[in-house]
Amino acid sequence: MLSAFARAFRTPDLRRKLLFTIGVIVIYRVGSFLPTPGVSYKNVQLCIAETSDGNTLLGLINLFSGGALLQLSVFALGIMPYITASIIVQLLRVVIPRFEALHKEGQQGTAKLTQYTRYLTIALAVLQSTTIVTVARSGQLFTGCSVPVIPDSGWITVVLMVITMTAGTGLIMWFGELITERGVGNGMSLLIFISIAASFPGAMWSIAGGSGGITKFIIVLAVIVLVVALVVFVEQSQRRIPVQYAKRMVGRRMYGGSSTYIPIKINMAGIIPVIFASSLLAVPALIAQFADTTQGWVIWITNNLATPSAPLYNAIFVVLIIFFCYFYTAITFNPDEVADNMKKYGGFIPGIRAGRPTAEYLDFVITRITAPGSVYLAMVALIPTITFIVLGVGTNVPFGGASILIVVGVGLETVKQIESQLQQRHYEGFLK
Repeated sequence: MLSAFARAFRTPDLRRKLLFTIGVIVIYRVGSFLPTPGVSYKNVQLCIAETSDGNTLLGLINLFSGGALLQLSVFALGIMPYITASIIVQLLRVVIPRFEALHKEGQQGTAKLTQYTRYLTIALAVLQSTTIVTVARSGQLFTGCSVPVIPDSGWITVVLMVITMTAGTGLIMWFGELITERGVGNGMSLLIFISIAASFPGAMWSIAGGSGGITKFIIVLAVIVLVVALVVFVEQSQRRIPVQYAKRMVGRRMYGGSSTYIPIKINMAGIIPVIFASSLLAVPALIAQFADTTQGWVIWITNNLATPSAPLYNAIFVVLIIFFCYFYTAITFNPDEVADNMKKYGGFIPGIRAGRPTAEYLDFVITRITAPGSVYLAMVALIPTITFIVLGVGTNVPFGGASILIVVGVGLETVKQIESQLQQRHYEGFLK
């Protein structure tokens, strides 16, 4: 691995890409600590020191922003508005025929959908920044903090903060596209990777410095290593469906006659089901937060649906993950479309007739593969949380299933891209 990195930096064009990517990441991390105008940096640090954690409803955004949300920095929203916008645009393909038609048009249609995603990202950034500023002004961002994080809460200050955070989200989106175009790997995924990984050292240090620190530290490290090994094993696994292409004459040339396969991953939905499930489970707690805390239904929601250690919370979480695994896989993989494309180019699955029988066979395979994939995703999402609750580490440490899935998945994909570029530049063939 070290020799591969050394060869990557010895290759001039690949070295430029790597250094450009590292430079953008450094700027992104600096912006995560740059306070928004109107925010008292000193009071924010005091509130972080006084409270053990921030609002748990904003924990997912804080995780994806690398801790910038609780800092109320310029990049407080992180990449979360873009992730939400991308998911919404993908889901709208099912509802709006125009979006599905654009998706099938190729590069031009994809560019149009990307433009819609950018507009929706800015709109969501305005909405989320307004919500965060409102929560910070009311003092609910840091429960129990004795000093205000926004000393001047006038409307001019609020508008300036909303504009600054929205502009920060637009800048992050541009950073991600720059990395994808001129750097190495997928820019948006790398920024999420850096945001999550940046909070790991501080969390591990806090675990080691607490009561029973060394023992808990070793156990947490062992759990992380086991979960990472499980994630790598499953994410690399594939169900390969063989495809044979018949020979055909086009003019005087003969095409086809080759054999390939359709790779179907066990977890085709990725991390999306966990994000969907977490977002839905946050809605009841969000509603209860603005109601009278003495009412019975509010107490019940607080005890059962707003606490990650509650059995009902975990049961609903597992059911939602399994449901969204099937739902999102059905949206992203269309057996009818794959079967039609295979039939158009003379491809067929050995033993299966082309057309409708092929689509039914693919749907059957996808349904069976998604079952263990959804159970695996639920296990990865729950095992770290349950382990850390038993150890008394806390539920807001950044080692949950979602973060580990993202870090491992993005890391594997980036290393594969670097390896493929190295192979292109160092290919020797049979004769040196």
